[in-house]
Amino acid sequence: MSSAGVCAQLSPALIRSVITSYGDGHRDAPRGDALRIDARPLRNPPEDPAVRERMLRANGLDPYVRAYVLATLGTDRLIERSFNRCLALLALPGQLRVGVHVLCGGGRHRSVVVTEELAALLRASGIGVETEHRYIDRPILG
Repeated sequence: MSSAGVCAQLSPALIRSVITSYGDGHRDAPRGDALRIDARPLRNPPEDPAVRERMLRANGLDPYVRAYVLATLGTDRLIERSFNRCLALLALPGQLRVGVHVLCGGGRHRSVVVTEELAALLRASGIGVETEHRYIDRPILG
């Protein structure tokens, strides 16, 4: 992991999708044409008093955080809908690559989980994917 908070994972297939997680609260959204996925409606782990202390030190790559976010009502639907949209965009004539930007408030929990789940589905379909987590190492916002 680099000091910039990037955690890139490459698959052996030709890279056809780049998925970037970020936090809207940083006011520094990725640029360029991309499918935008909003994970902010999902439960925000640091806002839950029952798990807050653990979540302050963890991020969406932690299995506990992953399980917490995936247990949120609507998460499966959001990921499935995003997967289908990616497939539809990749199927367009001349479409070589699809960018995806997944956002949440701070870019450490929800957006990271959704990014990783979407990337896993695409890889399982034989699509090469690169992931980038822009703010995974930054402190919790507000």
